[in-house]
Amino acid sequence: MTAIPQGRTRRAAVVSAMCALVVTGAGLTGCSSGDPDAGTNGLAKLPADKIQSRTREAAKAASAVHLSGTVVSNGGTYTLDMRLKGEGGTGSVTSKNGTFRLLRVGEHLFLKADAAFWNQQDGKASGGGSAAAASKLDGMYVKVPTGDPAYKRFSGFTDKDLLLDGLLTLHGTLATDGRNEQNGVRTVRITGDKGAGGMLDVSLEGVPYPLRLVRAGNAGTLSLSDWGKDFTLAEPSKQETVDYGKQLPTS
Repeated sequence: MTAIPQGRTRRAAVVSAMCALVVTGAGLTGCSSGDPDAGTNGLAKLPADKIQSRTREAAKAASAVHLSGTVVSNGGTYTLDMRLKGEGGTGSVTSKNGTFRLLRVGEHLFLKADAAFWNQQDGKASGGGSAAAASKLDGMYVKVPTGDPAYKRFSGFTDKDLLLDGLLTLHGTLATDGRNEQNGVRTVRITGDKGAGGMLDVSLEGVPYPLRLVRAGNAGTLSLSDWGKDFTLAEPSKQETVDYGKQLPTS
């Protein structure tokens, strides 16, 4: 039996101790193991359908999210910057008619825009009556009646579960498409029909939240961040609000 030199034994002990410190302090699962899944949540080892299922569950369970990017819907392109949670949401939406803010608290939906936005009708300036109404609504939070067509169209942008349920669905045959990185966070990518049905980058660190979505048919690209980060959600004051009645002016 060949004796192991004491120097080599000491070096091995030091390396083992350093690995233990790294594992304990950073929550890693190995030390120079060469394992690409070391320190991850292990999601990359799963088939694509399981990854999609896990990330949808994580998104639904999260209390809040910040969603930003573009969405093509019903023939229109919208640029979103929204913060969403169970009770509602707040943020800005930009369409061909300009930028407006949305705020929903419970069932109460408010829309805030400038006079130029309200003075649009089918992309053309409206007449004098509409101009007067637009001036009244300029910079105010307008309470959207629940029966108005705008309520259904815009409240969806403030509904976390409804919006994410539609957005996070990839179409066609699912497959994994390698590892990536989003804002310094390691991700695994899954695709539908090799990307034609959409692409989704899912976090490999901690909770498997979806971090970036490319929608099917080039229907927009969205970033999802600040998962679980709470924010203030409150109705505007009476001085900031206009109750227009049963129906908003056409816009």
